[in-house]
Amino acid sequence: MGKLDGKVAIVTGASRGIGKAIAKLFANEGAKVVCSARTVREGDHPLEGSLETTVSEIAAAGAEAIAVACDVSSEQDCERLVKAAREGYGPCDVLVNNAVLSYPVPATKLSVKRWTRSFAVNVHGPFMLSRLVLEDMAPRRSGAIVNISSAAAVGPGRGPYQVRSPFIVWTCYGAAKAALERFTQGLAEEVYRDGISVTCISPSEVVVTPGTVFHHLVGEDKPQGEPAEYMARAVLILATEPLDQVAGRVCYSQQILKEYGLIDDAHGMGSDYKGSGYSRMGKLQDYWSNA
Repeated sequence: MGKLDGKVAIVTGASRGIGKAIAKLFANEGAKVVCSARTVREGDHPLEGSLETTVSEIAAAGAEAIAVACDVSSEQDCERLVKAAREGYGPCDVLVNNAVLSYPVPATKLSVKRWTRSFAVNVHGPFMLSRLVLEDMAPRRSGAIVNISSAAAVGPGRGPYQVRSPFIVWTCYGAAKAALERFTQGLAEEVYRDGISVTCISPSEVVVTPGTVFHHLVGEDKPQGEPAEYMARAVLILATEPLDQVAGRVCYSQQILKEYGLIDDAHGMGSDYKGSGYSRMGKLQDYWSNA
């Protein structure tokens, strides 16, 4: 038996990279997967990957999936996606908010339009989709929402700073991901009594995907980083573990894989580096009770 037998999962950004790996693993674990992205066919986007490819590979493995084109920054598209999932397979049991948009440009040179667009995809989309699937999850008192963050959510700390820091182009993206982590824990508290887990996870190291190669975050000839399958396996843990084991967790892929005995050694964020404040903070109630 698979860990997701009989479950319906929506995975955004499923055309390539981490999203594709999650969709394929979920399908292999028995879920009926609704794969969502903007790129429907190969050639629609400069980078390799498409919904048709993801769905065809899932079908070839004997599992079930459908493709639904969706721009998560659009409320209408989000509504259409959740409706398509209901009509195709039934109410959503697991939502993975993986769709992402990044502009590797310093904030001082970024247009207002691109700043707003980044938050629309990286923050507003997860908010809108979460609201929609909770309409089905809350009455059944079960469900899981997993948000995908990034090490970029960790700020550079206090100065003085390097004159030519390689991280200076990720201010907007990092701010959006930091907002997503705060949203995760806030929503987790709100829906805890409904039996629904809300969690957030980032790669411990840069994942080798068409996007990270394109942005020169890893080398194409000698890539260094972690495979997308690490994130997929970590997301599966968060989507299937009991509520009290995971609710409100903001964590990192290799950190949680080691915790559950799936890898022997962990590196990167969450292991070699502490991670974001939301990945480390305890209960706010404890803080106030000791203040």
